[in-house]
Amino acid sequence: MSTHEERANTIPIDIHYNKLLEWLISRRHCKREWQSNAILVREKINNAIQDMPPVDEITQMLRGTYINYFHCQRIVELLKETEAGTRNIFGRYSSQRMKDWQEIVKLYENEGLYLAEVGQLLARNVNYEIPSLKRQINKCQQMNSDSRRKEAESQSQAAELKEKFQTSCRDMGIQGQKVKTELVGLLKELPDIFNRICVSVEGVNPAVSYYKAFIDFTLSRKHFTEECMPLIQYLIKNGNTTVYEYKYQKKPTEIIEPVLDFGLEQESLIDESKTEEIDWGNIDLDATSDENVIDFGEEIEISVAEEGSSATVDIDWGSDDTDTAQLAQETGIARGKETLTILDNSHSRNTLVNELLELEGFLRQRVSEMSGTVDVLSNSVFQTAPSTLQVDVCEVEKMRNSVEGVRSEITASRTHHLILIKSSPRYVDRLAENLKQTLTLSEKMLASQRLAIIKRDEADTEKGQLVPQLQIIRARTNELKKTD
Repeated sequence: MSTHEERANTIPIDIHYNKLLEWLISRRHCKREWQSNAILVREKINNAIQDMPPVDEITQMLRGTYINYFHCQRIVELLKETEAGTRNIFGRYSSQRMKDWQEIVKLYENEGLYLAEVGQLLARNVNYEIPSLKRQINKCQQMNSDSRRKEAESQSQAAELKEKFQTSCRDMGIQGQKVKTELVGLLKELPDIFNRICVSVEGVNPAVSYYKAFIDFTLSRKHFTEECMPLIQYLIKNGNTTVYEYKYQKKPTEIIEPVLDFGLEQESLIDESKTEEIDWGNIDLDATSDENVIDFGEEIEISVAEEGSSATVDIDWGSDDTDTAQLAQETGIARGKETLTILDNSHSRNTLVNELLELEGFLRQRVSEMSGTVDVLSNSVFQTAPSTLQVDVCEVEKMRNSVEGVRSEITASRTHHLILIKSSPRYVDRLAENLKQTLTLSEKMLASQRLAIIKRDEADTEKGQLVPQLQIIRARTNELKKTD
């Protein structure tokens, strides 16, 4: 053979891996029915690997790897060392292991069976095995990233909800251990608050006198017979008495107060540091549809009434008709709403606020009139006014500020909040339930965080198993490519 022909025979041929098996069959390097012979070889390999010598390389080779022709050749080389004692003078081996693997190698070489199998393995690894492992690894990486993000989000939301719970408790002046008990315990502040209001009401006496003198001077008493600021004057003179005493002008001989059941006996202690596992069911962190959203009931904001609001919760104390009032006056027994103090009772408290608003409006108007352009007619009229009306605008402004201060104390959000607690067990239940719901949502977020950590660890574990498999298949594929 000439040198030119030798060079032509050694020139490599580029064949696409997808068409390698078809090219081998078309060039008659192997038969089209090679798969039937391959089944027989696979059966012999499965039988042969049941009895193998304890060689580390053989053990590593048989672990999770598809045994091909080149593996069989390597096993035969290793068996020549382990089975050397069974070799006779003719160079043959009496060991059944060696005979089995030598037969397998011959079956592979017969009619180019190993070439067809290598071509199929190359195509399968490149088209399916390697891309599939890559997709699984990418999925694990994505799951790891999503789990870390959800872990951070859940941790942040849990901290925000817990801080919201603690902030709400601080705003209400409670610790948050036994919410209902602590809320009811706040009622001990009410007597001191009412006492301070009564002291402040005494400070508006000059404003009431000024208002009363103004009415007496500008209006004839025969046309204006109603008493001026009756409730304010009563509080200044008598203090925060019961409604019964204010209504009948005498102290009750007996007070039968209504009993309100706040259900404090059944309340359990809230422990924020508890780490008890809560079964939230199967939480799907990837779910976004409405049907996977957990319904925690109606969301109710915890808030205290705006300052200046006169809204309140009244309790149905029963009928208060004329007969009942007459009976109460005769017996001297205070029942129902009449047992409450003036500042406790919603009706009398609203009446007091209305009187203060009336007085404040009058003083504001007087300040405006006295600060504006001088009215000659007005000046001439007030020249004959009594000395109580001969005050400057600064004095009137001072009166207005004192009246406004008393009204602000009565309508303060803290005072309104405590009055609602005292008058309505349902209000206490709602506040306690809202606070507990906030803490429950925080615990749910912590459960979501723990689940995200579990999913992240599972993804890391799966990725750790897939990456070596991908490396092995890539290495085997490169070996097949070189040996082919």
